[in-house]
Amino acid sequence: VPRNYDPALHPFEVPREYTRALNATKLERVFAKPFLSSLDGHRDGVNCMAKHPKSLSTVLSGACDGEVKIWNLTKRQCIRTIQAHEGFVRGMCARFCGTSFFTVGDDKTVKQWKMESPEYGEEEEPVHTILGKTVYTGIDHHWKEAVFATCGHQVDIWDEQRTSPMCSLTWGFDSISSVKFNPIETYLLGSCASDRNIVLYDMRKSTPLKKVILNMRTNTLCWNPMEAFIFTAANEDYNLYTFDMRFLESPVMVHMDHVSAVLDVDYSPTGKEFVSASFDKSVRIFPVDKGHSR
Repeated sequence: VPRNYDPALHPFEVPREYTRALNATKLERVFAKPFLSSLDGHRDGVNCMAKHPKSLSTVLSGACDGEVKIWNLTKRQCIRTIQAHEGFVRGMCARFCGTSFFTVGDDKTVKQWKMESPEYGEEEEPVHTILGKTVYTGIDHHWKEAVFATCGHQVDIWDEQRTSPMCSLTWGFDSISSVKFNPIETYLLGSCASDRNIVLYDMRKSTPLKKVILNMRTNTLCWNPMEAFIFTAANEDYNLYTFDMRFLESPVMVHMDHVSAVLDVDYSPTGKEFVSASFDKSVRIFPVDKGHSR
């Protein structure tokens, strides 16, 4: 076998380069953008989403034409489609046990639907329908009891069995854009109003507790699922503010990086990070204790 003893020329030049190129490609794939797939099927813009409390692979989405779709994330396909409302689906939430979910729409109704598809020959219709007096803009379910809250003109707290609210909470006269129950201290709820307020309520006292006024409007808030007093608010001034409920004078942390209004925010189940979506067409993941996204 002819051998070349020149150290610059390696006998396995081609295989070695090939292995390196392959590893580089694999690593590029590993460090690529985290986009997995898109779920196609809505004919109109998607206005709201809800997670299934028990099943990680189930996600619900509501569109501007009143259509609700239930998706299976492992198969990346739509399991079921419901024509839920006339006009926009304004808000939706799943019941804590995962057997049913609630939607509110521009037709002033609150509807409760079964999570399973109807049997063969059954009609696709809601379990309950509540006709309200005003348009509801958001809904959230209590984490342990058969109680849910809607917001719009005011925050209404409903028992699932009754067609009129148990109590109505107001502080000011502006419309309220979103309402969220605290997952740990389950009787607490927070809401964002269009007069730049974040108001906290206690369900047991049936009165508002505290109010914080920011410079610009807050679009929505999300409670930390691990720390009972902490919540993060998505604001129009391009920032997110993490507050401790006990000390509302100043935020614990201001999260900056977005270059337009922040529209939505949600926590990871560990409570260590949250994800935010903005009008600047970007989604960012923030650690709770850092001012910038990772």
